[in-house]
Amino acid sequence: MLNQFKKFLFLLPQRSVKSLSALLVASSWLGLVISGCAPSNSANTNTAQNVSNQTQEKTSLIRLGYQKGGVVPIARQRGELEKRLAAENIKAEWAGPFDRCATLLQAISANQADIGGCGDIPGLSAIAAGQELCIGAVQRPRPESLSSAIVVRGDSPIRKPADLVGKKVAVNQAGAGEYLLLKVLEKENISKDKVQRVFLAPTDAAPALYQGTVDAWAVWDPYISIAELEHGARRITTTHPAPTYSVMLVRNEAVAKSPQAVKAAFRGLGEEYDWLNVNTAKSAEFLVKDIKISPAVAKRVTENQGPQLLTTPNADDVTKIQKTADWMLEQKILPKRVDVAATICPTAK
Repeated sequence: MLNQFKKFLFLLPQRSVKSLSALLVASSWLGLVISGCAPSNSANTNTAQNVSNQTQEKTSLIRLGYQKGGVVPIARQRGELEKRLAAENIKAEWAGPFDRCATLLQAISANQADIGGCGDIPGLSAIAAGQELCIGAVQRPRPESLSSAIVVRGDSPIRKPADLVGKKVAVNQAGAGEYLLLKVLEKENISKDKVQRVFLAPTDAAPALYQGTVDAWAVWDPYISIAELEHGARRITTTHPAPTYSVMLVRNEAVAKSPQAVKAAFRGLGEEYDWLNVNTAKSAEFLVKDIKISPAVAKRVTENQGPQLLTTPNADDVTKIQKTADWMLEQKILPKRVDVAATICPTAK
């Protein structure tokens, strides 16, 4: 090949040979420059990729599930929680809204969310059913709270719990509504077998009450305030005979993989509750946007709830929640006993 190239050069005019030689030299020099730069560019690319990978490794993801109402959707609207978590290299995502605790907790168990808030009754029911959840934080009961009640139609002859004998009461099965009804009957020394429980989700229970399919409804806010202010319903109970905890439940795998992100999320949510307690009027405005309720209903809901505090559960909290769980087992609401101490997240210990 080289000999053929030399013959080619010999046949060319001398001027062309010199030009071609110069071109070959320049090409060779340029190739050396490019080949000399290539390793350096490759190193820069690898370095940039390594930095990118390290950043991704440091950034955690926390998915906050929510129902309509409550602190999480308000935190989503405000945007401050996302900023706080981002400052700690934690990305917040949102899952919801879900219509009730049961569906929210199912979503968490199905790896569609990492954290969600519910009452302790549905939370204990989910754990007893085998869902891989732990309690990461709690809101302690407020005996004076008006955020749960048994309501009847405005024209109903039912005036007190004793009048429920022989009547149909809508409740959410193994949830806060069923627990409320059973505790009210227990306090009034009324056998639970004398009142028919009709298991309905809130979205079905509301029309059932208004249309007369059921006689009463054991429920919580915002459904109470909507029923009272927009449908003329009235309470036959005021405060809860056995106030319950609200709990923040976490998917076990999320705690194991991202404990710092879980802790940071609860710190941020605690600050959101602090903001709500100070800014009640603004909180009501957020509820209007979130639940699509009237300002009057939102104001009533906020008043009924009162101040709220998110905290890490202590030994006394565990004892009280255990008492509730044991009572639920006695009433055959739970299929098996729940060891509450064992359900507390490692991040909360």
